[in-house]
Amino acid sequence: MLEGKVALITGASRGIGRAIAIEMARSKATVIINYLGSEDKAKEVKEIIEGFGGKAILAKFDVSNPEEVKNAVKDLEPQVPSIDILVNNAGITRDTLFLRMKEKDWEDVLRTNLFSAFYVTQAVLPYMLKNRWGRIINISSVVAFSGNVGQVNYATAKAGLIGFTKSLALELAGRNITVNAIAPGYIQTDMTEKLPDKVKEAFLKEIPLGRAGLPEEVAHVAVFLASDKASYITGTVIHVNGGLLRW
Repeated sequence: MLEGKVALITGASRGIGRAIAIEMARSKATVIINYLGSEDKAKEVKEIIEGFGGKAILAKFDVSNPEEVKNAVKDLEPQVPSIDILVNNAGITRDTLFLRMKEKDWEDVLRTNLFSAFYVTQAVLPYMLKNRWGRIINISSVVAFSGNVGQVNYATAKAGLIGFTKSLALELAGRNITVNAIAPGYIQTDMTEKLPDKVKEAFLKEIPLGRAGLPEEVAHVAVFLASDKASYITGTVIHVNGGLLRW
């Protein structure tokens, strides 16, 4: 489905990013696994992909640092002919009530979850413009639409990705480059596992399907959006939340 394409997935060493990297590799894309601190986990993803005959490249760089992003993309040039698919997935949380939130908690989350999409997209967009083909997929969140106590910074960043998606889609539509977002709900990842049991139970009570989602269920949507089957979809947000929010 994605044979001959190269996909860069940020934050691909674990959680949703890991699942997207593996599923895109299963669909025959060459996958660039971006990571920062979790080198062992990133290598594990690469081994899994190579284990079923897929192609993967490790790329360690801080998506919140514009100079690192530019240099990393330039360093990838000898290894890949182009970057056709970009998944802006990297994200962190610094949860606390707004009145207790430190400026650094605000800035770190905005830089990693929102500014990074600007930095990485600008770095790889020349490839897509040259080829007149590209897929940009931004991983937002259900909290961009619902809000969440203790996550003003995270919800703000994820909501910003929605505006980023819709506006960039309009700018790039004429170049055969689509830009879409996925808004996952409560998904079983390292990030959600850290939530208190009471919070998890409250989430599950609100989900009509009665369970948390799996990272692979988000990954399947990402693979679809990256494929030619989604060539007439752009500027759209696809919700993967078990009915938690219905739009």
